[in-house]
Amino acid sequence: MFDGDLKMADICLTFAFERCLASSKANKRLILIYLIPVRMLLGILPHNTLLQKYKLEEFEGISNAVKTGNLRKLNEELERNEAFFISCGIYLILEKLKMITYRNLFKQIAGILKTHLLPVPAFTEALKMMGVEDIDTEETECILANLIYEGKIKGYLAHQQQKLVVSKIQPFPSL
Repeated sequence: MFDGDLKMADICLTFAFERCLASSKANKRLILIYLIPVRMLLGILPHNTLLQKYKLEEFEGISNAVKTGNLRKLNEELERNEAFFISCGIYLILEKLKMITYRNLFKQIAGILKTHLLPVPAFTEALKMMGVEDIDTEETECILANLIYEGKIKGYLAHQQQKLVVSKIQPFPSL
């Protein structure tokens, strides 16, 4: 998990969770504290019923923010539950959810614009509306370039034209 091997962490933590006795609710909760962030980074968001059952409501707002691409809400939830996440040692892992949140926000913008030639300034404006301060086109291009590199967006940047050119077939692959 901390080495960046999320798939192996998911396998090991899921194995531990499934073999934990049903009566060991505290142990199951401890496993979930680490399994939930791993799964979220893999694109699998937890159900609210699971979070409520194990008293892990700290993840509810984060899950909803990531799903809806609401960067402002994600930052607020991380800040609100910062002490809990730091004490569990998962704060920095949860910070990585920002890239998935960017992807989901940008996917919504692409859906609104309904074209494969997307103006980078549209993404910059969306980020400003989400409370990202001092963001400019170059920084937005950097975020987009990272999303492309990570395989979260299929496309390329046309820097001169300030456009993101996305694939006409599944430009935002499932995570």
